[in-house]
Amino acid sequence: MIASNIFLAIGPWQIGIVVLVVLLLFGGKKIPELMRGLGSGIKEFKDASKEDETLEENKE
Repeated sequence: MIASNIFLAIGPWQIGIVVLVVLLLFGGKKIPELMRGLGSGIKEFKDASKEDETLEENKE
């Protein structure tokens, strides 16, 4: 219960701090590469889940 309240309490200052830490860790040049990788990973996940749904429909 307490953990769910922590995630609801994220504000603009906390988001700014996270962005600043990410920039410091990875640098400005690596961020676009990381976002492209994240986007392609999400796309592959969605495609795989759609494929799984069609396989389940064909079994029935």
